[in-house]
Amino acid sequence: MGRQIRVRGAALTAAVLLAVAGCSGTGTAPGKGGGSSAGGSPSSAPGGSDAKPASGDVLPGMVGVEAARAQLAALKVAAPGTMAGYSRAKFTHWAEQGNKCDTREVVLKRDGTDVKQDSECKAVSGTWKSLYDGVVVTEASKMDIDHIVPLAEGWRSGAAGWDAARRKAFANDLTHPQLLSVSAASNRSKGDQSPDLWQPPDKASWCQYGRAWTTVKSTYGLTVTEAEKKMLATMLDSCAG
Repeated sequence: MGRQIRVRGAALTAAVLLAVAGCSGTGTAPGKGGGSSAGGSPSSAPGGSDAKPASGDVLPGMVGVEAARAQLAALKVAAPGTMAGYSRAKFTHWAEQGNKCDTREVVLKRDGTDVKQDSECKAVSGTWKSLYDGVVVTEASKMDIDHIVPLAEGWRSGAAGWDAARRKAFANDLTHPQLLSVSAASNRSKGDQSPDLWQPPDKASWCQYGRAWTTVKSTYGLTVTEAEKKMLATMLDSCAG
């Protein structure tokens, strides 16, 4: 009988030690890992979770420059597809994200400083610095939410063959580096152009822009043109270190 008590006591001690080890918090926090690998699948839910940018970046889901170079090398090179059948309405946005907030308001809150929202989740005050041109804005109405890879560009490079749910996820993606608050002027200057045709006027942003564009194309399995790939490589070369 004494032997059984000692065995059970030892088992209990081992179980307690295992439980403590299991709560040590060694897992990677959402949004702080190395990002999606080439060929990875995007979130099935529209936008996925509300990821936070890593230190030094303004976008969530960013990877380092070497990982981005590996993603770029793996992207399929192809001529742009036709725009036949394209409509922004086929990429449902902005999606509801809960608590009366849609995707736009979530991104404005994430990207701004001291952002205050009303009872309908609309940003009524705050400060935003636009990555593309360095402009500081204090009125939410003067900020656009840019799709890093524009919807039309997505259509030309593979999204034409997607179903509605995948297009909605692409247009409202809060997990990968696809959505960014920028000045309305810079966003409208960009339009739906790829990096070989339009680059952010502030070259200090090229490293982040190139990594973001490459990661989104990799995550969603979209193609690139030769000229686009060459300009993305130039942008990645601008990354310090």
